[in-house]
Amino acid sequence: MAPSVLAADLGQLRSEMEGVDGHVEMFHLDVMDGLYVPNLTFGAPVIEKVRPAVDAFFDCHLMVSQPLGLFEALAKAGADHVTLHTDVCPDPTEAGTLARRLGMGFGLALSPAVGPGVVRPHLVGLDMVVVMSVEPGFGGQVFMPETLSKVETIRRWIDEEGLETALQIDGGITPETAPLAAAAGADVFVAGTAIFARPDPVEAVRMLRSAISSATSPAGGG
Repeated sequence: MAPSVLAADLGQLRSEMEGVDGHVEMFHLDVMDGLYVPNLTFGAPVIEKVRPAVDAFFDCHLMVSQPLGLFEALAKAGADHVTLHTDVCPDPTEAGTLARRLGMGFGLALSPAVGPGVVRPHLVGLDMVVVMSVEPGFGGQVFMPETLSKVETIRRWIDEEGLETALQIDGGITPETAPLAAAAGADVFVAGTAIFARPDPVEAVRMLRSAISSATSPAGGG
């Protein structure tokens, strides 16, 4: 589980993250520059402030026009992983090498209009592939079920090549949509409002896990 802090109360970000830390494997941090996408969020200074308060993995999703220039600052701030969109990453090998030199994992994200074939030549060099099931830039959007076929395709490639690449689904994940993504082959689930907009975020995480388990267990048909 990867709660998206974009849906948290950013005025209370540290306490919001502390509230679910220990119940999730990672936090999903959307870094937006107001150029690549219309929205503007936060960057390395904010990440640096919250990093000492939580133990979970920091997965930074960069929706920015010049991502490589942020790598060093993000690494110093405590980011564990960076994901770039394919259209701002002409050389994934170079970007991945830089990220790992700085001690971070590296992945590629596919917006809904981008086909899965873009990542296939680079799968061996990726720690994670992110399939966006909403348009990038804003939280709280409705899940796009047509993106599930992309998840299925990439899962098949990962399995055929015997890779350990994580396959993340990002956008509109709820107890209703998470099982669909799990059945398609996703193994990392980004959920924002489904966690932080609930009265009890920890219970919301439990409900999501239960829904995912129902899709992946033999009894659930997964």
